[in-house]
Amino acid sequence: MNIRFEIEYRTIYGEDLFLNVLHHDGSQTHYPMSTHEGVIWYCSLTTEKPIEYFYTVTWQGREKRTEWVFCPHSFDPKEVSDPSLPVVQRDAWMDAPEDFRVAGTLIPVFSLRSRRSFGVGDFGDLRMMVDWVATTGQRLLQILPINDTTSSHTWTDSYPYSCISVFALHPQYVELAALPKLKKKADIERFEALRMELNALQQIDYERVNNAKLEYLRLLFEQEGKKVLATAEFLSFFEESESWLVPYAQYCTLRDKYGTGDFSQWPDHRKWDEQDRKELSKIGTQLSDVAFWYFVQFILAQQLSAVHAYARTRGVILKGDIPIGVARHGCDVWQEPRYFNLNGQAGAPPDEFAEDGQNWGFPTYNWDEMLRDGCQWWERRFHNMSRYFDAYRIDHVLGFFRIWEIPMPVKSGLLGQFSPALALSRDEIYSYGISHETLKNTTCPIIKATSEGEVFSTDFLFLRDHKNPEVFHPRISAQKTQAYAALSDQEKHAFDTLYEQYFYHRNNQFWYEEAMQKLPKLVRATRMLCCAEDLGMVPACVQWVMDELGILSLELESMPKEPWVRFGHVERNPRRSVATISSHDTPTLRMWWDEDFGRTQEYYNSILGYDGPAPHPLSSKLARVIIQRHLDCPSMLCVIALQDWLAIDEHLRLKDANAERINIPANPRHYWRYRMHLNIEDLKNDKSFTEGIREMIVKGNRI
Repeated sequence: MNIRFEIEYRTIYGEDLFLNVLHHDGSQTHYPMSTHEGVIWYCSLTTEKPIEYFYTVTWQGREKRTEWVFCPHSFDPKEVSDPSLPVVQRDAWMDAPEDFRVAGTLIPVFSLRSRRSFGVGDFGDLRMMVDWVATTGQRLLQILPINDTTSSHTWTDSYPYSCISVFALHPQYVELAALPKLKKKADIERFEALRMELNALQQIDYERVNNAKLEYLRLLFEQEGKKVLATAEFLSFFEESESWLVPYAQYCTLRDKYGTGDFSQWPDHRKWDEQDRKELSKIGTQLSDVAFWYFVQFILAQQLSAVHAYARTRGVILKGDIPIGVARHGCDVWQEPRYFNLNGQAGAPPDEFAEDGQNWGFPTYNWDEMLRDGCQWWERRFHNMSRYFDAYRIDHVLGFFRIWEIPMPVKSGLLGQFSPALALSRDEIYSYGISHETLKNTTCPIIKATSEGEVFSTDFLFLRDHKNPEVFHPRISAQKTQAYAALSDQEKHAFDTLYEQYFYHRNNQFWYEEAMQKLPKLVRATRMLCCAEDLGMVPACVQWVMDELGILSLELESMPKEPWVRFGHVERNPRRSVATISSHDTPTLRMWWDEDFGRTQEYYNSILGYDGPAPHPLSSKLARVIIQRHLDCPSMLCVIALQDWLAIDEHLRLKDANAERINIPANPRHYWRYRMHLNIEDLKNDKSFTEGIREMIVKGNRI
């Protein structure tokens, strides 16, 4: 009888499963199992006799976990009445290998610099960075989003979290040096001179770099396009990507035709018309504007796939980043507007980054519509990402529980509210001891669409619900308002009680259920290791979900999750977590050290255990101590920003620490242009620095 064995086990890169069949003489036969996306593993064998069996997980060829062999599973073909192929299924395993502890580096692709790059990091540089990571004994390389963000062809498109397509790659990352050379000598010389000029700049000139690369690609398309579009490799890529590629190419063509990515301003084609797909999919022999974008995305996909394959040969896990939002006027919204709420803007409540909160400008998601078809849009997105990555970071995982939604066209994040959330009725508010008059006088007027220049007052205690004006939400940070100061002591106490209950308790079960409708299917859709950015105003239910689904949390010592703790205890980090010191949104370690001398002094004495005054600026020796503490911690992953690695070497690190910052979240118009001040080649050739990192990683037992 032919028997099919199935087991659900969400593997990570390097893991494989084997079915082990026990024989009466004590020997075993090992059957390698196959998988679809590393989730469902299966194999078949033929037998007419009863068998006993168990499963084993291997990690890069070595056995890492085995089921309890003293109580193996059993199967008797004689007990099967249906002679067709029987299926033996088992439950999922959630644990990663017990000794899976690795170190890695965080660096955006655009920040990479090599001697041959074109003024911005590219996929060729990413391959070189994989080599450096592997040489140091690290096993992971984390980057920021690499999706296309081109909306206006200006520097404002440099924001990597405002993608116009969650599927398309950004043309700026193309490695021109790996492409066929242009035939005209004058073009070759002109682009080489421009490359040297742009590559010598300390920071990225986003507009000149992207204009130059697109010009080069257009010339190459005229020269090589017909030949490339006729290859079997391209046709296979087109077939796999056609669902998103055709609308994306049409969007880019119309964006450039009308001079704006804001499709509401296009005189026609304001919505994607599915009827256009058939005609646009005809590639033919005539090169078209639409076909140019097929050509560009094919090149990018080939180059990134090659980097991914190469990283695997070096034992390096590539970790990507999934932004929580999409550009309001991007291709995703243009193609499938039903998935988005265009009258809302996603953001974040006030925190240490921004006292007024953050307004990212992204439309919020219409989860009712997304859930109606089983979150297919998200599932397609995760599957597409798994072509290039073995792990990923969910940006702002809290958005799967609830999002901070700000009504259009308001700018201030202080006028936002959590959506969805269980709003308060009038009677509930009165039950806390808030009077009718207080509610009436401290409720924000209904926010209506107005001219962009109007400024709304934030001196109130309650906001009406965006969908139902008869129910209310307490205003975030309301205790800082004059309206709160004017309350009696009794009503202040009543409001504080209501505020605490609403933001930290009332919605916990509701938000848990919201997340569990979305995240399980997505987390298990691929074999990528799932990590989450879970910082900020975190309700208790977030940890419930992450524990249940095996999602790794993010642990920053300088931003502990317990509000009563000044510094996190890295030695107590949960095993299923990512330990880090700084991210693209925070100051680097050296910047943080000099921001607040009092805080640094406390850290120097109470955490590091030194006596006397803390030295300023941060020495390389102290930087090494701090990083080593993180490498020693229990977290499965320890990811250190490149700027923080460089802090351990006085000769390599940038003299001006302030020039190392990638983003300032409080500034919505920040120009993302940070580049390494060193070439990757020089980094690789510095044996002292490389060996120093390897020694730290060996000491932290992360090899």
